[in-house]
Amino acid sequence: MQHNVLILDFGSQYTQLIARRVRELNIFCEIFPYNHFPSDLSSYKAVILGGSPFSVRGEDAPHPDLSQIRGKLPMLAVCYGAQYLSHFSGGEVAASNTREYGRANLSFIKENEIFFEGVSENSQVWMSHSDSIKGLPTNGVKLASTHDVEFAAYRIEGETTYAIQYHPEVFHSTDGSKMLENFLVKIAEVPQNFTPNAFVEEMVAELKEKLQDDKVVLGLSGGVDSTVAAVLLHQAIGKNLYCIFVNNGLLRKNEFQNVLDQYKGMGLNVKGVDSGDRFLSQLAGVSDPETKRKIIGRVFIEVFDDESHLIEDVKWLAQGTIYPDVIESVSVKGPSATIKSHHNVGGLPDYMKLKIVEPLRMLFKDEVRRVGASLGIDPELLGRHPFPGPGLSIRILGDITPEKVQILQDVDKVFIDGLKSWGLYDKVWQAGAILLPVNSVGVMGDERTYEKVIALRAVESTDGMTADWVHLPYDFLMKVSNDIINKVKGVNRVVYDISSKPPATIEWE
Repeated sequence: MQHNVLILDFGSQYTQLIARRVRELNIFCEIFPYNHFPSDLSSYKAVILGGSPFSVRGEDAPHPDLSQIRGKLPMLAVCYGAQYLSHFSGGEVAASNTREYGRANLSFIKENEIFFEGVSENSQVWMSHSDSIKGLPTNGVKLASTHDVEFAAYRIEGETTYAIQYHPEVFHSTDGSKMLENFLVKIAEVPQNFTPNAFVEEMVAELKEKLQDDKVVLGLSGGVDSTVAAVLLHQAIGKNLYCIFVNNGLLRKNEFQNVLDQYKGMGLNVKGVDSGDRFLSQLAGVSDPETKRKIIGRVFIEVFDDESHLIEDVKWLAQGTIYPDVIESVSVKGPSATIKSHHNVGGLPDYMKLKIVEPLRMLFKDEVRRVGASLGIDPELLGRHPFPGPGLSIRILGDITPEKVQILQDVDKVFIDGLKSWGLYDKVWQAGAILLPVNSVGVMGDERTYEKVIALRAVESTDGMTADWVHLPYDFLMKVSNDIINKVKGVNRVVYDISSKPPATIEWE
């Protein structure tokens, strides 16, 4: 991709949001750790320094090498970045008397500054820092203040360097996107040419060049990512793409056949492999969620390896990896603490001898859907909710048995069918049911029961990096709860999860 924007990550929870806002401007950007970014910056048109949980005054403060950036490329320093430039360039950063966190309003904006074009005084911004800039760096020019922060924004004379102490990327900064647009488009003059059609054209050409006449095998899941990846590859290499859809026994009810039927007529070469018994036998007695993920990943590779050996001279494995998978698997200080293993990020066993191709690696989920639409993929398929790679195994808390799988499949079908019939499915980003490892007392008819508890989960999100629980109508929840208890043997209680991400994750395991 040309005309890139480089975003340096210092560990802020908001770094991914900066990327989202830049992409919304039809500008391609990439996130790299501050201490490990490309040495060749010739394709980059601008750089953004992100925030950080660290203090620039601390001994463990991140120290980026900006020698190839500052004064050579337009640079916007956000929060920690703004304090870093001040602290190490002749200014002063000190601890604030009170932590400056939350909404603030600009009380002063310097006139005739391109950065603030279209931004009015009193514009709301979002602060999130415990230090504050008390003195500007050498050649610093104050651009904006709030009532409590004198140097809310500044630029450095003689450079195309701008710095702000607030976060323009968050929703609460009402003109944040406008400021980013002013910096990237008007000041840095970055072309706004990152569109779905442009991505398809460039990626197909890149795949043709990379793959030539090699054969590629791809594991289809029936989801958006693998489907869009398959259609992109099909446009590039046609009959040399071999798609395999593995039933791990943990799919939604009837999904194996439904997905195979859905792919008919798309021109893809798809083979269905029913290996449910093989997966479930390996998972028997295993309760630890990370172990379950690893077993499913291992068995999937074994099944996939068996099938790929039936294809002569296959050279590549294609994966539907998307950008959040990549970001969450890397941190600014090496491998991040494991929240959960990503089933499609990382290496392959040496024995597979396949090279990896990931055509969607740089796209967020909503961008994948837009690319899919430009490829003419059925809107119903593109609108499918994300589904975890390990399937229902991580929605069955505790050990997995065929009986538990059947219960959850039946419950899930009632829930998802209900969302669709009530016109709620497309208003939800992801939904599912979780089988809890507890039984509860109930009364059905004149008998006492002691049966399973189900938790329903529905969230709204853009890309899964953050998510809010959905306020489903009470009438719907009442109806679906009643249907689950009456129609699914073994369940006598239903609860609804009202946790957001963060601090919770979307899945329970």
